[in-house]
Amino acid sequence: MSDQSLGLLKGRQRGNWIRLRTVILLRWFAIAGQLSAIIVAQRVYGLQIDLGLSLLVIGTSVIANIVAIVVFPETKRLSETENFLMVLFDLLQLALLLFLSGGLHNPFYVLLIGPVMVSAAVLSLLSTALLGLTAIAGATILALVYVPLQTSSGDILKVPQLFLFGNWVAIVIAVIFLSLYARRVSVEMHSMSDALQATQMALSREQKLTDIGGVVAAAAHELGTPLATIKLTSAELIEELDDRPELQEDARLIREQADRCRDILRSMGRAGKDDLHLRQAPLTAVIREAAEPHIARGKDVILSELPSIDGDLPQPSILRSPEIIHGIRNLVQNAVDFARSKTWVECEWSTTQITVRIMDDGRGYPSHLIGRIGDPFMPRRRTQERSEQRPEYEGMGLGLFIAKTLLERSGAELVFANGGDPFLPSSEQPERCGAIVEVTWPRGRIDAKAPGNEIPLGENQALRI
Repeated sequence: MSDQSLGLLKGRQRGNWIRLRTVILLRWFAIAGQLSAIIVAQRVYGLQIDLGLSLLVIGTSVIANIVAIVVFPETKRLSETENFLMVLFDLLQLALLLFLSGGLHNPFYVLLIGPVMVSAAVLSLLSTALLGLTAIAGATILALVYVPLQTSSGDILKVPQLFLFGNWVAIVIAVIFLSLYARRVSVEMHSMSDALQATQMALSREQKLTDIGGVVAAAAHELGTPLATIKLTSAELIEELDDRPELQEDARLIREQADRCRDILRSMGRAGKDDLHLRQAPLTAVIREAAEPHIARGKDVILSELPSIDGDLPQPSILRSPEIIHGIRNLVQNAVDFARSKTWVECEWSTTQITVRIMDDGRGYPSHLIGRIGDPFMPRRRTQERSEQRPEYEGMGLGLFIAKTLLERSGAELVFANGGDPFLPSSEQPERCGAIVEVTWPRGRIDAKAPGNEIPLGENQALRI
């Protein structure tokens, strides 16, 4: 995954996703509310408000909306800067309207929180901080400088100074707390959405690789007989054309090309139609297939099967699903990346469950993060030693999240732990002192012979890619 696509996944440009028409529609609602409040305050309650200036301030929003509708197309999406300027304009317009109608003595001062909340949900941290400071500065000015509200009899409406100070403190706390709360929730939701999207992309890729693998397998199987016939016939022609060397050379070329076709099909691995026989395989074969890309990476990857828990049970055949293969592959990759020299992958089964255990001799998981393993985009500090050990590792936790999500989708339960004892010196630590991941399935979920999992064998199905 490229840095650019990862940046998009992490939501760095979500401020560019909002349509201008959405902002215009929300502003029309705000304009209607402001007009209604002024009319009710003046006509119903007899408050003396400078109607001309107030309508002028509201008119700026009307003009801004009309200009936006005329100048920009309906499909226009605002950039981060444009979004920030639009929200800042609305905040300043509201503050100016409050200045003309009592400042913090006007109960509608709470609306100053709205633009900051919008920014916290969709804009960057810098934009949110600037808008929050602007809102606090506006509230401070409105507490000191404003046009008083007067009744028709000339009485000035204002709250006691203690309440005015309380209003100011409340708006400051609300801006800070609610913006942080909204931003935190928004970031969590976006992170989970992005991580699930990355998981789906990984699963889709694994499914395509599995499908392509079926193509080559069926092709190799079905082309084997005609290639053998061509080779046999060419060998006979070579013997019969001793007196015609030019034709004998052509026959040798035919045999060489038949051998070359055979070698190409072998090198392509398992791939052609959706071979029904490849949808299930012995447990150790599936685990070996998942771990195979990381076996020759300079670390020892030891695959073993433990004796059956419930007596002499034969090794189960399991469903060869992309979720299991890709999930186990990610866990093995993580173990190999952080192992000093060895990684162990153990398989164990009983009548009720199937277990795969992955261990290494590295430093293990950071103790303060074990409870959070599997969270997407998990922040973590990179020590110099770990940076040299795995320089490409960003520490976002996305790989473990994908593995955990895919394996849990297949019915597995994952347990993360460390094999070492933090209170023992390094010389007394066990060999398998690093990270441990135990993946356990109820046997009925992945056993190919379990009721409901049986794969009917017959003619291979056409592959759709």
